[in-house]
Amino acid sequence: MRSAIVSAAVARLSYSILRARPPGGTAKWTRTNHRGEPVTLLEGPAVAIGGVAGALAAGGGRDRLAMAIAGAGAAAFGGYDDLAGNGSNKGFRGHLGALRNGELTTGAVKLAGIGAVGLAAAVIAGGSADGVGGNRASGGNRADGVVGRRAVTAALADTVINAGLIAGGANLLNLFDLRPGRAAKVALIAGGLLAPAGGASAAPVAAAAALLPEDLGERAMLGDAGANALGAMLGTAAATSLSRPARLAALGVITGLTAASEVVSFTKVIERTGPLHWMDMLGRRPVAGAQPQAPAASAQQPPAPPAPAPSASAEQAAAPGNGAAGSPAGSTDASEGAPAGGVSGAHSAGADSAGADSSEAGNGNAGRPVGKHRAGTMPPAEAR
Repeated sequence: MRSAIVSAAVARLSYSILRARPPGGTAKWTRTNHRGEPVTLLEGPAVAIGGVAGALAAGGGRDRLAMAIAGAGAAAFGGYDDLAGNGSNKGFRGHLGALRNGELTTGAVKLAGIGAVGLAAAVIAGGSADGVGGNRASGGNRADGVVGRRAVTAALADTVINAGLIAGGANLLNLFDLRPGRAAKVALIAGGLLAPAGGASAAPVAAAAALLPEDLGERAMLGDAGANALGAMLGTAAATSLSRPARLAALGVITGLTAASEVVSFTKVIERTGPLHWMDMLGRRPVAGAQPQAPAASAQQPPAPPAPAPSASAEQAAAPGNGAAGSPAGSTDASEGAPAGGVSGAHSAGADSAGADSSEAGNGNAGRPVGKHRAGTMPPAEAR
């Protein structure tokens, strides 16, 4: 409980201080979100500071120190990519492709750095949750040697698994930071799943919850610094609280989702899946410019109904039988004084109807505003 309270309080306080005095100026931390509106990246450092403070406030122990190092290191490398990156390359494929072409991207530096941070945190956390090495057999040096080798092998395997959970968690959570509140909600769900195994996830969950209103209100976003930090700390919580089979299962899920993100848009999947879309929109502002989807293509829409013409053209006014007695040639109001039931109105209506049909055929959006989020005009998923 103390860890959660400290984490939330420090996160809110850090955010207030950073907003009042943003390092390097406000413009350095301002980005454009999916609506085209400005948001600040300062939520990310504030969440990371709060999560690290909460982890340290929970008391001593290698597990808490490992979580603090994982959060701080991931935030540092994520912040570097936030401020120095240009976003031209995305995902493992993009960064590896750039490396093959001799270009070292900020994203590649971040991936390598977070991998190193994950390994360091895993080494600091030490043994496994299964208590490997606690049930040594007795009965001579040979038995002790066999058990010792098995213990070393198990310890190395645990270190690799835990490093994968920490680094993979940092990367995966960042993949969800494409819409307001989405990454924070995923962090809350992951923390809830880890809660029965212990209270290790309380610090990052509390930090995310404390600044979730700013994210949902589209005033701020986690960015790489915040999302990487939260994911790394949640990965550390999993590494230090779950059994080896559960950790292997979690690592498999992380690996599978990360691989899927290279070929599938998470945003499109969420928008097409009812429960996921509901959860994603919970607490968010309505999508700007949302309009009901047209049942058919614009080119197949029925023609507009003919509109009555208030006046005939100058040519019709000059035609025999159409003009009123005494009306000057070229009059713009030929219906004035015309006999009831004259053909002027019928011709005018027909001409207007033909004009409406050609307008519809030439421009399916004629007379209708085309919003930013109409079909075919959605911004790329990366444009948060």
